Amino acid sequence: MKKVLILGVNGFIGHHLSKRILETTDWHVYGMDMQSDRIGELLANDAYKARMHFFEGDITINKEWVEYHVKKCDVILPLVAIATPSTYVSAPLKVFELDFEANLPIVRSAAKYGKHLIFPSTSEVYGMSADEQFDPEASNLVYGPINKPRWIYACSKQLMDRVIWGYGMEGLNFTLFRPFNWIGAGLDSIHTPKEGSSRVLTQFLGHIVRGENIQLVDGGEQKRSFTYADDGIDALVRIIANKDGIASGKIYNVGNPANNYSIRELATMMLALAAEYPEYAESARQVQIVETTSGAYYGKGYQDVQNRVPKIDNTMAELGWTPTTTMADALRHIFDAYRGQVGAAKALMD
Repeated sequence: MKKVLILGVNGFIGHHLSKRILETTDWHVYGMDMQSDRIGELLANDAYKARMHFFEGDITINKEWVEYHVKKCDVILPLVAIATPSTYVSAPLKVFELDFEANLPIVRSAAKYGKHLIFPSTSEVYGMSADEQFDPEASNLVYGPINKPRWIYACSKQLMDRVIWGYGMEGLNFTLFRPFNWIGAGLDSIHTPKEGSSRVLTQFLGHIVRGENIQLVDGGEQKRSFTYADDGIDALVRIIANKDGIASGKIYNVGNPANNYSIRELATMMLALAAEYPEYAESARQVQIVETTSGAYYGKGYQDVQNRVPKIDNTMAELGWTPTTTMADALRHIFDAYRGQVGAAKALMD
């Protein structure tokens, strides 16, 4: 019976992971976050109350609580991070302070108390690598110049990866996982109208719901490999289980190379799907796809990656894992999940 500490338990990965753990294992979840809206149903479920332990707090403030629970638990997942590109450009120091500085003491505590640290790296660490598939063992990590603060997120995450690897050389039991554009319900709020304030799929869905034009940055030709959250969580649960220590000392890409689409293709697919739903169809008809520049959308400190495809051979072979959800099914699941929120999101226009 594992005790799993999830910092950022109310976040996108945190709440999906908690739900899966409680539904399919006998593990205990100890979670901290500043809010609990996404995990409200779990906290209210009588069947889970003995195994779902939540503390409302902040990792930068409640440091004693964090260290105590690192010591108490078996597996540590520090999922607290800023992961929105607009923030990389507008507030790079905030990104570094939270994503690296605030997480470093947690990494050190995991090493001190001999715990299994499972740290969320990112597909962004590969940067502008020219490789057709990004290989966690061999791909070079390529970033733009210092005057492009967009790269501070990737750079902070890469530095943490290297620090964790260094602790691993001194005995830390760790696993790094790199999510490739995980999508699903609860990724961001569709009630956020500001451009760039949420990740691309949720941003587009919010525009569709409100009948606003979808803006494609630099033509939308850049591609991403989209991974449905359920598939990603499948891999993560296997990493936590760590059967026979298979995941210890490893780096895993967790993505779906089969779902590699351009941002333009994503917008087109979402508009076509919206037309099939009475809740979305009327507002979707008002949406036009327009083009903008990255400078106008994000600011002059932005730079983009044209292709981002994961090599997942070791993830599949070692974890016995395969991503199975097609892009069409993933989008339909997401449209279904947000059907009940359409009215509230449209009210933002009033």
